[in-house]
Amino acid sequence: QVQLVESGGGSVQAGGSLRLSCAVSGDTGSNYYMGWFRQDLGKEREGVAAIHIRSGIPYYADSVKARFTISQDNAKRTVYLQMNSVKPEDTAMYYCAARTRYSVTWFGDYNYWGQGTQVTVSS
Repeated sequence: QVQLVESGGGSVQAGGSLRLSCAVSGDTGSNYYMGWFRQDLGKEREGVAAIHIRSGIPYYADSVKARFTISQDNAKRTVYLQMNSVKPEDTAMYYCAARTRYSVTWFGDYNYWGQGTQVTVSS
């Protein structure tokens, strides 16, 4: 079983920065993906960023490209989401997720999820 624990959410003013962390435990194998997703009230969940852990290759949604950075610390088994130049529309519950199975898309078929951490951006 894989467990994911997010931290680092909070309130920030527009234009500011925030860093989210996701601690991973359990047996993921070595070839897996980690993703960050978000969901605001009344909206569908959307993929924000993902990373292939073995290669380190990242992928970003257009809405956050050039503002957010996903990274990993393999020794700590932690994945980060650095959020810069945040906007009010970035306000949402942010979830990290792990995918240990095949998918045709970067944001599809994640099979393990954290509990989420709230990010609120004020204008």
